[in-house]
Amino acid sequence: MFNGEKLLLVDDDSSLLKLMAMRLSSLNLVVETASNATEALAKIPVFSPQVVVTDLRMGEISGLQLFEKIYQKMPTLPVIIMTAHGTIQEAVQATKQGVFGFITKPIDHEELQEQIEKAIALKPSTSSVNSKKWRRSIIGHSQKLEALLQDVMHVAQSDINVYIQGESGTGKELIAKAIHQASTRKSKPFVAVNCSAIPEDLLESELFGHKRGAFTGAIENRKGLFEQADKGVLFLDEIADTSPAFQVKLLRVLQEGEVRPVGDSKVIKVDVRVISASHKELQKLVDEELFRLDLYYRLNIVNLVVPSLRDRAEDIPLLVDYFIRQQKTKAKNLSNDALEALLSYEWPGNIRELKNVIERLCAFAQTPLVPLSLVEKALSKESGELESFQEARRNFERDYLIRLLKQVNGNVSHAARMAKRNRTEFYRLLERHSLSASDFKTRQEDEM
Repeated sequence: MFNGEKLLLVDDDSSLLKLMAMRLSSLNLVVETASNATEALAKIPVFSPQVVVTDLRMGEISGLQLFEKIYQKMPTLPVIIMTAHGTIQEAVQATKQGVFGFITKPIDHEELQEQIEKAIALKPSTSSVNSKKWRRSIIGHSQKLEALLQDVMHVAQSDINVYIQGESGTGKELIAKAIHQASTRKSKPFVAVNCSAIPEDLLESELFGHKRGAFTGAIENRKGLFEQADKGVLFLDEIADTSPAFQVKLLRVLQEGEVRPVGDSKVIKVDVRVISASHKELQKLVDEELFRLDLYYRLNIVNLVVPSLRDRAEDIPLLVDYFIRQQKTKAKNLSNDALEALLSYEWPGNIRELKNVIERLCAFAQTPLVPLSLVEKALSKESGELESFQEARRNFERDYLIRLLKQVNGNVSHAARMAKRNRTEFYRLLERHSLSASDFKTRQEDEM
């Protein structure tokens, strides 16, 4: 029996589809059905199945072609193919291409159940993963992310210092929080500081604390972040941007396990696990004598590398769905070509950039299904590409109409007066931009 894992069942035989869905649901699987490959591809990003079972011979797109399309975007998603026309040659071809299983009709349900169990056992199920609080805020199940989280779980069991390397926007702080949550220190503080965001002359007092009168503006005693994080975790982001002088002081704290607040003669014992991070390679900085070798060895006992978003593109549909659900918007899903555009984009800003794009989409979405044109608009603004004069004018006009209709709650007469256009001309403008005044009435009423 299963534990609520998700399975997508695809077959163009409606009666067989219904019967199999009932059988599989009785095994405590959450079953979603699709009558063809196109419908299946649209449902996968939203439903997020842990295994796909599909018929081989279907309409325009076969089960094997469906597998190929799935594999391009989600190579770790197991696919089991069933057919009434099974041959050894087809089975060999399918398994060579990466299909998890191949089963012939009439279906032996015990054999199918066994194959599904093996497929789900390949990786942690979404339900079991989400039950683990330490990784609850990390979205995705790509092979590279799962490998990283396995390392996170292992290093969390000790108190060694960890260095996290990854491009900007990849979620290094989320990984640090996951280490904290999976460790025995999870009930103690997690304190984060971005070293590059604090002026050099204030960084020491920020981390180590200061006594009243230690410097101009020090009007009271203040605990440093090391003391605030006592018995817990201190996350030092962008550690590579600190000066050599500060690195010496940080090294002493790590060696001695004590801090001396600025202006104080006494030291304070601290028990802190330090997790540091940067988008830079510390080893390279050490070689260039821009980072102390002795501090490098103190911080970099274990090195975790966070993959870029382009290296875990199969997680993009899950992230898109997650970010859309965080917004108050009419948008529910992306059209296939819109999602394809996001999957083919390079994402230099990684997850942070994707979040910005989705927020921009949601702000302008007027229908549940987001079209490709809206994605292209959001991506062009994100990358800083200049639009043509005609396109810029058209976008300005559409944005103006949207803002105007929002302001007047979809009242066309009022909007036309404010725009200094007659009603007939104003309706033509709405039609040109595929806008409906009634949508804005509903939208505002829903928000009240």
